[in-house]
Amino acid sequence: MSEQVSTTAVSADKQYGADDIQVLEGLEAVRKRPGMYIGDTTIRGYHHLVYEIADNAVDEHLAGFCKNIYVTIHTDGSLSVDDNGRGVPVGPHKSGKDAMEVVYTVLHAGGKFDGGAYKVSGGLHGVGASVVNALSSRCQAESHKNGTHYRQVYHKGIPDGPVEKVGPTTRTGTIVTFKPDLEIFKEPGMAFDFNTLSNRFREIAFLNAGLHICLTDEATGKKADFQYANGVAEFVSFLNQSKKAIHNEVIYFKGEKDQVEVEIAMQWNDSYSESIYCYANNINTHEGGTHLVGFRGALTRTTNSYASQKNLLKDFKESIEGEDIREGLAAIISVKVREPQFEGQTKTKLGNAEVKGIVESLVNDKLADWLDRNPGTAKTIVTKCVEAARARDAARKARDLTRRKTALDGGSLPGKMADCQERDPAKCELYLVEGDSAGGSAKMARDRKTQAVLPLKGKILNVEKARFDKMLSNDEIKMMISALGTGIGKENVSADKIRYHKIIIMTDADVDGSHIRTLLLTFFYRQMPEVLEKGYIYIAQPPLYRAKKGQSETYLKDEAALTEHLLKTGLDSFEVKGKKVETAELRKFVLGIQKFNSLLHSSSRKYDRDVLYFLLSKVTDLESTLKDEAKLTKALTELKSWIAAQPTLGVTEVDFTVQTTDGKVEAVVETTRYADRMKTVLSSDMINFSEIVEIRSIWNHMQSISKLPMTIVKGSEEQSFENYNEFYEDIMENSKKGIYIQRYKGLGEMNPEQLWDTTLNPENRNLLKVTIDDAVAADETFSVLMGEQVEPRRKFIQDNALLVRSLDV
Repeated sequence: MSEQVSTTAVSADKQYGADDIQVLEGLEAVRKRPGMYIGDTTIRGYHHLVYEIADNAVDEHLAGFCKNIYVTIHTDGSLSVDDNGRGVPVGPHKSGKDAMEVVYTVLHAGGKFDGGAYKVSGGLHGVGASVVNALSSRCQAESHKNGTHYRQVYHKGIPDGPVEKVGPTTRTGTIVTFKPDLEIFKEPGMAFDFNTLSNRFREIAFLNAGLHICLTDEATGKKADFQYANGVAEFVSFLNQSKKAIHNEVIYFKGEKDQVEVEIAMQWNDSYSESIYCYANNINTHEGGTHLVGFRGALTRTTNSYASQKNLLKDFKESIEGEDIREGLAAIISVKVREPQFEGQTKTKLGNAEVKGIVESLVNDKLADWLDRNPGTAKTIVTKCVEAARARDAARKARDLTRRKTALDGGSLPGKMADCQERDPAKCELYLVEGDSAGGSAKMARDRKTQAVLPLKGKILNVEKARFDKMLSNDEIKMMISALGTGIGKENVSADKIRYHKIIIMTDADVDGSHIRTLLLTFFYRQMPEVLEKGYIYIAQPPLYRAKKGQSETYLKDEAALTEHLLKTGLDSFEVKGKKVETAELRKFVLGIQKFNSLLHSSSRKYDRDVLYFLLSKVTDLESTLKDEAKLTKALTELKSWIAAQPTLGVTEVDFTVQTTDGKVEAVVETTRYADRMKTVLSSDMINFSEIVEIRSIWNHMQSISKLPMTIVKGSEEQSFENYNEFYEDIMENSKKGIYIQRYKGLGEMNPEQLWDTTLNPENRNLLKVTIDDAVAADETFSVLMGEQVEPRRKFIQDNALLVRSLDV
């Protein structure tokens, strides 16, 4: 990733007059400046479109009219949100347009301004649906209302025609189907991510007890249903599932005052970090707001008051502070406000002053009552808080020692660190390098003006399992804190004081390097989250291979890059018999074989590799076969014979059943390979699954180049191959002749010049920027992978083992 600054010169004689003032009509403003409405046009903004439409459906639930929401990711890249609410209003509007057209094409048009149609809602500005429409290449709105099904289609926000009556209907609700416009969302490979959406919809279901949300991905067949009878109380249990709770019961209470509804659930665990998430009208207010301030203040006062009354602080001279009480606390604060005051359209902070007092009053009353009724648990909680306070007190001196001293007071940076000359943080980079050897090379290779290097010896402490005072006794962590200059501790850390706006983690491409990288990310996430949120953390991407031929050498980032490099010279010595194929097409053909095998491997989570290969290679018309019971039965009978004739596949037994239900043919193939037995489900739907579509596309391209058996001509000799893999292996072996290939296992294997060329030079290097898209999901992942509980980690490994792309053994 190289950094470039573009400038635009304005001529001195350019006049600025009345003709330069532009007025953007209708939805033009949205397409011109989409970031003002959805935050940005990255993958985050891409998913924000879904949330805008889904939030409208949730608002129908809050109004008491919607129980089910169905979200479907379609194979063409579009997405639909289907709810069973009242349906979007249809009919003449005072503007002269149909009410449905007004909702989807006019900014600041909606039914949430006066509180009549909606008592509480997340959308208040009337721009959500129209913005999604404006930023979609195609959008279709359907309303089932008053016994009639209505529909209108739009392209880039412009209606194709008037609202049409499709026919009678027995249901009610709204269906919105849209496909984001790739002229707006220009990043390559942009697509809806099932996991990102499922995290958000799980969150919504937790916050709205009883609401059912179903998410389906047609391309992969994934499906997730979310419905929670106990709402936010179950949310807290979910947050603590990978931690050990110190009391069994989740503390839950709710109340309403001055038309503000408050729901709070909380439970302490034995970890050393707090997980408090606050919501206003189902919107995740990442930056907090008055509801969070009210909760924290009341929690501190009530806990201290109870501890004093019950004489639980007799051996502790000071009062316990808020951070002590919140250590290990998982809590959800959800408020519903008629007129919420958010900061901007993306709603990250709540500003209603009255909410603070309402939340404070509720927590003071309800929490005090709960503690009185549960004295045993209350004592356990206070004991944990006192332990945290003692640790904080013990850590104070250690923290002071780690604070970076400025040049004015005679202090210095860590001894092993090589600082840069530049003092503007925006221009400075800090490389956190694994090991003294690689650190030495990096110091010699770096640009001394802007690049600083801090070598880290060994693995830093896992801060997920360590209290603050123990963390500060770790030498490597103390050096990092001193180098960064941010201070440490929730109340003391300040990302504005950071000395480098690029902190680049540079570790070896092996298991230990991955572990060190994870430990560093855990440290930043738990102790300096603001540094992560500001986008200051990066991961270096050193090359995996060096290919040298004569005096020429090339650095290659991964296996695919190596293959492509080798093919530049390896395809000159042969031709396909009976067909003239250009070198570029041959290269694409060989890379296609590599990708085909990779996709077959990744699909083995759902399908037996050999069953899928047989269907692709031996069944002439797969689509019609999967729809016809007799054809499919015949094909699977041939599959058994084909596998039996190839003992090297390792399949010892094949069984299958084929049946037709409601006109749909489905087969289950069971294969036994050594001691493992696997089920492969076949149906006509699989034709549209993305991985099958891609595998078939690659297979068809390979077939167009040469059908099997494949014969190639090398000079005067001919060579025949029974399958594409034999051909691929032969080509790769020939391509490597005369080339020295080095696989780097560690950064220390590179000399300074190589390290500069590949990893430090801003013109050549590749950096991965670390971002947090979902705080709840990130918190859960760090807890699972780095926490004390073994069982959640084991389950994570079992669930994701087959998703691993590269494994260092």
